[in-house]
This record gives sequence, C-alpha cells and structure tokens, in this order.
Amino acid sequence: MTLRGTLEKRFTKALSAAGAPEGSGGLVIPAARPDFGDYQANGVMAAAKKLKVNPRELAAKVVELADVSDLAEPLEIAGPGFINIRLTSDALSRHLASAAADDRLGVDLPVIPQTVVVDYSSPNLAKEMHVGHLRSTIIGDAIVRTLEFLGHRVIRQNHVGDWGTQFGMLIAELQDTMGPDGDPGQTECANLGDLEQRYRAAKTSFDSDPEFAARARRNVVDLQAGDEQILGLWQKYIQASLDHCQKIYDRLKVTLQVKDVRGESDYNDDLPGIIDELKQSGLLKESRGAQCVFLDEFKGKNGDPLPVIVRKTDGGYLYATTDLAAIRYRVNRLNADRILYVTDSRQSLHFRQVVAVAKKAGFAPDDVVFKHVAFGTMQGADGRPFRTRDGGTVKLTDLLDEAEARAAELIKQKNPDLSTDKQTQVAHAVGIGAVKYADLSHNRASDYVFSWDKMLSLTGNTAPYMQYAYARIQSIFRKGKGDAIRDRRTAEIVVANVTERALALRLAQFPEAVEAVAAECLPHLMCNYLFELAGTFMSFYEECPVLKADKATRASRLGLCELTARVIKTGLDLLGIETIEQM
Repeated sequence: MTLRGTLEKRFTKALSAAGAPEGSGGLVIPAARPDFGDYQANGVMAAAKKLKVNPRELAAKVVELADVSDLAEPLEIAGPGFINIRLTSDALSRHLASAAADDRLGVDLPVIPQTVVVDYSSPNLAKEMHVGHLRSTIIGDAIVRTLEFLGHRVIRQNHVGDWGTQFGMLIAELQDTMGPDGDPGQTECANLGDLEQRYRAAKTSFDSDPEFAARARRNVVDLQAGDEQILGLWQKYIQASLDHCQKIYDRLKVTLQVKDVRGESDYNDDLPGIIDELKQSGLLKESRGAQCVFLDEFKGKNGDPLPVIVRKTDGGYLYATTDLAAIRYRVNRLNADRILYVTDSRQSLHFRQVVAVAKKAGFAPDDVVFKHVAFGTMQGADGRPFRTRDGGTVKLTDLLDEAEARAAELIKQKNPDLSTDKQTQVAHAVGIGAVKYADLSHNRASDYVFSWDKMLSLTGNTAPYMQYAYARIQSIFRKGKGDAIRDRRTAEIVVANVTERALALRLAQFPEAVEAVAAECLPHLMCNYLFELAGTFMSFYEECPVLKADKATRASRLGLCELTARVIKTGLDLLGIETIEQM
C-alpha cells in the first residue's frame, strides 16, 4: 500500500473511533507547502459538520487516536481542524529500502485485477495517419501501459474505420478509371501514396458529382452485403493502410499490433442482429425512413429527443450501430469490467448516447464501467488546429521526421563528440520523446499549442529535460568505481539532511503517481510527478556531493541516485518514452 493509502486507512479508523459518522474518510492529500508537512488529513471538517461539533475538538480526538507513530512525527492541528503530517526520516528510509528491493518500486498489484478494454488510435484507413491521430494514439498507449503495470488485464482495441463512405468513393473512382469491363478485384494497390491520390480524386468527384456520390453510397451497401469483387479490392486497400499504421506505431514506440485491430468491418455480420434486438426491446422507431432510438435524457435545443440513428433509409448502418455491436462483443466475448474510449471531446455526446442505448437494450450490464477519455486539440501558434503553412493537414510521418531532424541538430550542438551512430540513436529518442511528452504533459481535456522550441528545450517540463536528468545520473555511475557502485541498489539509504529528505519523499510518492494516472486516465499527472522528481534530484545533485562523500554517505547517496534513475526510467516507460545513457 502507498504511504498515502496507509495514512488514509489509519486516519479513517481514527475518525471512526472518535465518533465520526459511518463513511467518513481521512481525506489524506499531499501537503500544499513543505512547511505544512508532507501530507494533510482533511476529513475532520466534513465529519464535524455532520456531527455539529467543533472541528478542532474533533481533530484533537483524532490526533490522540491515530496510530501513526511508526510513520510520522507528532501531529499538528492547523486552522479550523486540518491535521498536518510529517513523516519521520526513519520511515522514509524504510520505505525506500523496500522500494529499492522491489522490481516494481513499491507499486502493489491489485487484489482483484480487472479486465479493461481500451479503444484507442482508431485511424480511418485509406489515407495516411496525420497529427489528428497523435493524441488518441499516445494518450491511449500511456493509459494501457500504466494499467498493465498495475497488474490489470488490458485488451487493446484499435477500432479502425475500414468500412464506410470513403471506401465507397475509392471503389467508384477505381471503377471509373478502369472502365466498365475492368476487374477492380485484380487491381493492385501499390502503396499508400497511390491510395492517397485516389482518395483525393474520389473526394473531389464525390463533392461535385451527384451521380458519383450516389454510386459511392451504393458501393458501401454492396460492401456491407459482401460483394466478392468489391471485397477483394477493399482488402488490398486495407492491407496497405495497416502496413503504414504499424510503421508509425513502431516508430512512436506504441504497443499496438496488427492483432489489436478490430475494425468496423468485423462487426458487419452482427449489425442485423443489433437492429432485431433493438426492435424486440421496443426501443426502435422509424423516423423519415431511418431506424432510430430516442431516449428522453438526450434532447435538442427545442426540447425534442435526439435520435440515435442505427440504420439509414438506404439500408446502410452507422457508427452507432457498429459501436453497439462492439460493446456487446467486448462485454460478452472479452468479459470487460471497464471499457475506455480514447477519442476527442467532440464525440462525447455520441458515446454517451451509445452507452445509454447499450444499457437499455441489455447489451451491457450496469456493473460494466464505461469511460470516455476525451481530449482537446493540438493547435498552432495562431490558436487554430495545427496545420501546414498552406493550411493542409500535417502528416504524422512528416511531423516525426522534423522532430528527429531538429533533435539531431540539438544533439550535434550540445555534444559534437558523440559518434554518428550514437547521435542518430539519441536524436530518435529525443525527437520522438519530445513530441510525445509535449502532448502527454498537458491535461488531456485541454487544447494545447504545439511549439518546437518549447518541446525540445533542455529546461522545463519536457522530455529532453527528463532524459538529461537520467543521463546525468548515469554519468555519476560511469565516474564511480568500486563496490559502492555495484551495490548501489542494496545500499542503506540514510536521510540525513533537508535536501536528501525532499528527494526521498518524492521517490516514496511514485506509487501514488502511478495509481492517480490509472484512476483518472490522466498521463499528465505522471509528467508532473517526474518533472518535480527531476527538479528535486537536480537540487540534491548540486547540494550533496556523491562520489566525494565519505564511504557511508557515498553509498547512501548512490542508493538515492540509483532509485531516482529507476523511477525516472519506469515513469518515462509508462509514457512510452525512451531513456538514454548519454546525451
């Protein structure tokens, strides 16, 4: 259990013994300022209000009853009834010793692991991935990594858009270019570039030619009906697109694989059954020829219920139908306890409606937890969605190329003595890491402004700063010699001064940071933690000699360095960011 969790449990018990109402919690949080202590128990205020007693008097009883002498110095009551908690140096030393001996750095496994399905990345195929796919891909992957580290069974689902109007357009365009006697099923899709050109031509025709648009829509219906000729061509397009996506995932160090792809097409055979079950449950209504579900909790500006359209007038299905089929599959086949959707915030209403329909139709029981992990947009300096100079969409490959090129120039300036191969390796780690960290370090719910200069800075809350902090620790180990270096993982850590204490406390809070990220699906909490840890370590590095200290102090401080390096490496790995030994 984390230090915070242990304190929470003990103060909750003390509150109960002091006569607080059932359900009163200790409400232990990190202290806002070091002079307040390390933690603060705030549960007295709410309990005193319910009991209608003086909060300071209740706080005095809690202090008397709280069994924390093995962890904390004498407790202090502050203000109207807050309880300040300062951990003893011995307690911190014991905690760090336990973390150092643990491959998991003190992060406990869950008593009852959950099966968590995480739906993320989800590009529309038939064209290259662009910057709009970045946030879902890396936010989702950071959440997946964190949940797996905590010991949950995580099932990745890359719900790709491999079915729909864009393929109807592509097929219609190909039919036109080959002529009436052509065999589109035998045509090769040489590469994604060819497909991109076809897509642009098809989109132009779709927007300008009503007859072409009508044929494209009919092609979608034929595709959904299983037309062999259309399916043959469709499969070639899909393979070219998936190959491209996998190259991007591998480059980003994203853990998605081909086996995780389950596109809209995989649910095609289930869609008629979804319609039948909605009809049998009495939820289905016809509106203007379309099949819809109306729920009273979703209403438009005029007060009329908003429809969830599940089948169009031409017989085609929609995203909502496929998402309902996916829910049923994830509940019944994957046995999901939680289902997370990592998509932008504009899809919030869609997911709320789909989940509500699924619950009412019996596709998912009430104990399955759904969460929309919504995020904002990446913006340019003008405050608008990030675009190329001519206003086009930025391809993700181009963005990553530029990131590595800029990082290579930075590394060449800072350390020209590195070999060419080493510079290339470091530039890749720094460039890709900078792009990912710049995104993950912001609260996912917010928009953020993309800035090359900021993300590649060696100061501030950036990946290069974190990677540099790790590399600096490795430089200490390279300079050191003897048994103290080899045994630094098992060294006795003695917290002897204020600076060492500050670092020890930060290190002890790593499990809390991991649990916070998982609980709220907020990777920026890990970024904030690592940034504070790195800053605390830099202060320690400047104020506390390591290699020049006496033997016992040297061993203790090397132990602190070792544990700091392991925590930084583990934390960055949970974000999908590489560490490097030398910069």
